[in-house]
Amino acid sequence: MKTERLTHSARQLSGAAALATYLCLAAAAQAGERTFHRNPDLPETFPFSAAVVVGDTIYLSGEIGVDYESFELVQGGVGPETRQIFKNYQATLESLGSGLGDIVKCTVFLDDMAAFAEMNTAYAEAFPGPKPARSTFGVDGLALGAALEIECLAVTGSRGQTESE
Repeated sequence: MKTERLTHSARQLSGAAALATYLCLAAAAQAGERTFHRNPDLPETFPFSAAVVVGDTIYLSGEIGVDYESFELVQGGVGPETRQIFKNYQATLESLGSGLGDIVKCTVFLDDMAAFAEMNTAYAEAFPGPKPARSTFGVDGLALGAALEIECLAVTGSRGQTESE
């Protein structure tokens, strides 16, 4: 019974996150033109864009730790999958004239919250300087049996990052 309530709560949180993302996209759509970026390494059958640019904001699709050369999930669990996710994001962002340092918000979906510390270590490697804002949710099941999925927002070009105290 307790597990059912927790699962229901996680679904509600995921629904709330989806609603918040939708509202942000709706507001951004009114603010400017949208450019859809398709990753040429992905099959045409994948029904999504790797990124959508609206004004100065880059909305990145959720990523799992798939190596785009083999189209297989990297082995080793949360740490290697997290590193692969940011490798994939780096390639997408570079194609748009940006980089990991331009990410301002990430949402992490973990299939096992006991792996939080391992994810956190690999995540911190991707952001040696100022860290983006972040939310982390425990979820029940991800595509291809992935241990986690990460979704991020970035801004175009370098903004001369500063870290406030």
